[in-house]
Amino acid sequence: MKIINFKYKDEVSIGFIKDGYVIPLSELSKNKQNFFRENNFFKNFQKNKIFFQKSLDKINLKNFLKISQVEFLSPIIKPNSLRDAYAFRQHVEAGRKSRNLPMIPEYDEFPVYYYGNHNSILGPGTVEIQNEFSDSIDFELEVAAIIGKEGSNIDVSDADNYILGYTIMNDFSSRKIQKKEMKMSLGPVKGKDFLTTLGPVLITKDELENCSIDDGKGLRYDLELKALLNGELVSSDNFKNISWTFAQIISQISKGVTIFPGDVIGSGTCATGCLLELNQTNKTDIWLNHNDVISLYVEKIGILENKIKII
Repeated sequence: MKIINFKYKDEVSIGFIKDGYVIPLSELSKNKQNFFRENNFFKNFQKNKIFFQKSLDKINLKNFLKISQVEFLSPIIKPNSLRDAYAFRQHVEAGRKSRNLPMIPEYDEFPVYYYGNHNSILGPGTVEIQNEFSDSIDFELEVAAIIGKEGSNIDVSDADNYILGYTIMNDFSSRKIQKKEMKMSLGPVKGKDFLTTLGPVLITKDELENCSIDDGKGLRYDLELKALLNGELVSSDNFKNISWTFAQIISQISKGVTIFPGDVIGSGTCATGCLLELNQTNKTDIWLNHNDVISLYVEKIGILENKIKII
């Protein structure tokens, strides 16, 4: 299933996409009022998934809006938390090589992550960025996992079962600010605090079974990743190249900590998946500017497109 948040005539709703049409959650759960708050939806979705699927199969699509008639929002507007990992080794290696630095040996010991601002989530469309963050704005091409059930101290072998589905994530960065604050060894802070976009849909995990790869360390997916800047291809990779699987990341996060339905966990930037890496590799100085359009594509999920507006 493909789950969305959408706006139509100033009303925001959760819904499903089927064959190019949008079916509001309210049409499938008229006697399930507890679903209408977003966090309750993610909490209760897993145990009602079969009910939703059977209801969608019976729907007369002619009674509903086409996707072209609605405005897509982030598929999860107010996550409980936002964590971002560092899971693509190729991206880390490229950045260090360009600075004549050796690879960090600790990278292979365990997956690391940091907290983002879960209150600064937007979806597709125009995004406003304040002028103070506008120097060296960067995109980051990522996949995000949405947690579907509560748990703690989760073993890697069971961790994929805690994932409801996936979406595309653009972790916007102000590299000028980040460069200064990273010298203080606290990780990225204000340089990433102002904006993250998710979308356009949340695709449930079962929709990706035919492209999954299981090597005993958690699932990987053979999905093409691309980024286009103003229509020009600037980045390409594949989701199967992830070095730390989401199962390994979730297992690490959940040690002594409880994860909850609606938590968002980013993969980290894929290889070539940001302007910082491309600039370091190609000795260029290209950043996002006012009116630029950055489009992130993940096979089977879609395109997360944002237009930059400096205010």
